[in-house]
Amino acid sequence: MNLSDLAAKGARPLGVLVSHMLGDSDARFIEGLREILGEYDVALLGGDTVRAEGRRVWGCTAVGKATHAPAPDRRGARAGDAVFVTGTLGYAMLGLGDRASGSRADLAYRRPRPLVAEGIALAPHVTAMMDVSDGLLLDAWRLAHASGVELALDSAQVPVADPQKAGECMRWGDDYQLLFTAPADAALPVAAARVGTVTGGPPGLSLDGDIFPYAEGLGYRH
Repeated sequence: MNLSDLAAKGARPLGVLVSHMLGDSDARFIEGLREILGEYDVALLGGDTVRAEGRRVWGCTAVGKATHAPAPDRRGARAGDAVFVTGTLGYAMLGLGDRASGSRADLAYRRPRPLVAEGIALAPHVTAMMDVSDGLLLDAWRLAHASGVELALDSAQVPVADPQKAGECMRWGDDYQLLFTAPADAALPVAAARVGTVTGGPPGLSLDGDIFPYAEGLGYRH
């Protein structure tokens, strides 16, 4: 999740700081941490460890370096841009009910993959970008308001894992795909589906013409 935040900025990960409450059976945690850091060539820079009984918590801060200036953020979408999303949305949602099976959905939920290389490749081409962590609709609403534009989405163009649950797929979250805006004629270096258009109307989100003035019900809110 931390590396996905860096991916949305087109940043190259440099290292992580991990705070971990030690206890029994830490071997699997250490194995998993070593695996993800090795796969993305990220250093463990330090952090803090303590020993605790009962419920344990841990925290992670990822540090990266932007590969393009300015680094993409949520504020740059412009009227006339197209709206894109990578991948297929909803596999993580389906994986919640398919845990430990090893299926694509199960792994999407338990082992999300940050799109670091894709974010770096897209950084020079996008006008705004963020990762889809809390649901496509909610994150699109946030991007629209940050940029002061309207994002008009077409549900028929959104790639979903289960067409019978398309609405849920667009609201669930945990997909960690990349949502971004770019000129409609941009030559994108990464496969992505065009799911809408940026208009110059009041800041907001519309889906198939229906306007969502508020964020409630659009996705997971912390």
